[in-house]
Amino acid sequence: MAPSRKTEPETSKKGRTSSKLFVPACYSFGFLLVCLIAFLLQIVYFSPISPVLDEVPQPAVLSATQLQDFIKVGEGSVNHPEDASMDKNGVIYTATRDGWIKRLQDGTWVNWKFIDSQTLVGLTSTKEGHLIICDNANGLHKVSEDGVENFLSYVNGSKLRFANDVVEASDGSLYFTVSSSKYLPHEYCLDILEGKPHGQLLKYDPSSNITTLVADGFYFANGVALSRDEDYVVVCESWKFRCRKYWLKGERKGKLETFAENLPGAPDNINLAPDGTFWIAIIKLDARRMKVLNSSKLIKHVLAAYPKLFSRFITLGGGAHLINVAEDGTIIRNLVDPTGQLMSFVTSGLQVDDHLYMISLTSNFIGKVQLS
Repeated sequence: MAPSRKTEPETSKKGRTSSKLFVPACYSFGFLLVCLIAFLLQIVYFSPISPVLDEVPQPAVLSATQLQDFIKVGEGSVNHPEDASMDKNGVIYTATRDGWIKRLQDGTWVNWKFIDSQTLVGLTSTKEGHLIICDNANGLHKVSEDGVENFLSYVNGSKLRFANDVVEASDGSLYFTVSSSKYLPHEYCLDILEGKPHGQLLKYDPSSNITTLVADGFYFANGVALSRDEDYVVVCESWKFRCRKYWLKGERKGKLETFAENLPGAPDNINLAPDGTFWIAIIKLDARRMKVLNSSKLIKHVLAAYPKLFSRFITLGGGAHLINVAEDGTIIRNLVDPTGQLMSFVTSGLQVDDHLYMISLTSNFIGKVQLS
């Protein structure tokens, strides 16, 4: 008779099988954990930003007037303009994304001068009849019948980058904004994500050819405008949904104060109206998503590493939106096209007599509405 084999208990077999399965599972989990930690370390320690978490302002909810009797001026003849200005003779100018400086003649936009640049933004007319144009990449240009001069491309030995808007004072001085002293125009998302105030207001004195820093600490300094009496200058601070004013005269000279806050979106360009009020273009920026953004530094680091993900999470633009603000900062008119059916992403509003011209980076025309 063959010797009988000792049968192993069933529970013992199951235990050994479970142990064999558990060991590879532990290795797999450990490997994934190490990869995750390495990924996070890579994002955080090699991040292009050093972010801070900040409080996001609550945008005001205002009664609005919908845009009506809308006219498209020169449709198809302007390539994504950002701003417009009127000279002392009543001629309106704009600078387009393809480098052309155009002026409006009998309802038609006519090519005037050409600048070999695709980064032309804010502009102003001077008392001498010139145009001063901000170039995100190349500083400030002076444009006249004689041609184009890039007269300011360095400040204190450093390349002038991200100049955004400019206005001339009655003494010929130029006040202009630099949106970010740290990041380049195509890195604007990093400026948002870092959450620190890198914006500046500067002054150029043509008589001495000297540029000085007037004020800094702006969260993306954007549009700039002088008050009617030139006793203060207003700077739009996009990421904070507010505008601040710097006093140039009087007892408060040299002080920086809030001009208008809790605006219904991010303020872009600002222009003085004939009655001493201001027109401010408002860009849609979702405050709820900005709050999510400011809830975690890790979220900011991840979005900084993947800019395409950022552009999906934070969208700029929206339908046309302009506000008219009194000299004391009170909002007195709120014009909107909420669906963008007429015009979207309006970056500037220029009042001429009883008409408001609206300029957009995403349009091939300039909008016009009657205000009365």
